[in-house]
Amino acid sequence: MDSGSPDDLDQRLLHALQLDGRAPFSRLARTLGVSEHTAARRYRRLRGLGLRIVGRPNLVRLGHTRWLLRLRCAPTAAGPLADSLARRPDTSWVTRAASGTEVYCAIDARTADERNDLLLTALPRTPNLMSVTAHCMLQIFKGASTTWHATRFRTTAPATASPDSDIPLRLDATDQALFAELALDGRATLPVLSKAAACSPSSIQRHLDRLRHHGALDLFVDFEPQLLGHHMSTQLWLTVAPARLRSVGAAVATHPDIAFAAAVTGSANLVANGVFRTPADLYTYVDQDLGTLPGIHSIDTVPTLHEVKRLAVPFSPVHARGRT
Repeated sequence: MDSGSPDDLDQRLLHALQLDGRAPFSRLARTLGVSEHTAARRYRRLRGLGLRIVGRPNLVRLGHTRWLLRLRCAPTAAGPLADSLARRPDTSWVTRAASGTEVYCAIDARTADERNDLLLTALPRTPNLMSVTAHCMLQIFKGASTTWHATRFRTTAPATASPDSDIPLRLDATDQALFAELALDGRATLPVLSKAAACSPSSIQRHLDRLRHHGALDLFVDFEPQLLGHHMSTQLWLTVAPARLRSVGAAVATHPDIAFAAAVTGSANLVANGVFRTPADLYTYVDQDLGTLPGIHSIDTVPTLHEVKRLAVPFSPVHARGRT
């Protein structure tokens, strides 16, 4: 199949790549029960439809703190503010929501000074910014290297980090060079990575093995949900009784239409992002799934209108058609 929407084989390939974004085509072919040529051809086709595999450092694993900002501003200010936030190197995700007057932004702060530079200095100077709510992410129930469309078909959990994962991992110059190249193509070959880092392929492999063993490398499989028939992306802000926060967070994370879920600071102490086929599916989820969970006091649903940046890369047409 060389045109049209992704079929079952394409979706199983997305699933296999989610389990290991750097798996060789020979292994992918065995998993899918097809020839290596077919696996490679299907991968190239999906890239032409906008598939990106991006390698990024797991910043929490490196000792950073993640924050989610909810910004309300005048309608004319939302676009420029979102674009400005997308240009910052410490943001990994920027979207516009509600009636276009809300901007959501995820930031990764290495230090309190970096956090305060944005929250206490840059944002207060922004014209027409009406309010800022900053939520520190306390526990991510679903996210990290999880990708929404692949988790719908998941049968095997990804590898977990080593037992010393509470100790921040230090990166050297070679690691930094690898991340710069993997941000462009998470499946970059050893020769390409070797040239970028000026190291031998065997040294590169050792660095990759170390980063993956310690949970410091996340491989994201990014594909447009609309191409899989899902057109309703929504932020869900839940206020949950503290004694039920863990159980509700775990339950939310198991639903196939939920892409991200985390416990956060603030009165709305659980945030999730859902990617549903239709508004009716969102209603069914709120009514039959969330509505039956004990401990939820309130739910605020905010549709996502436009993604400005995701996976630490500003979103543009070049990402939608063929560039990894």
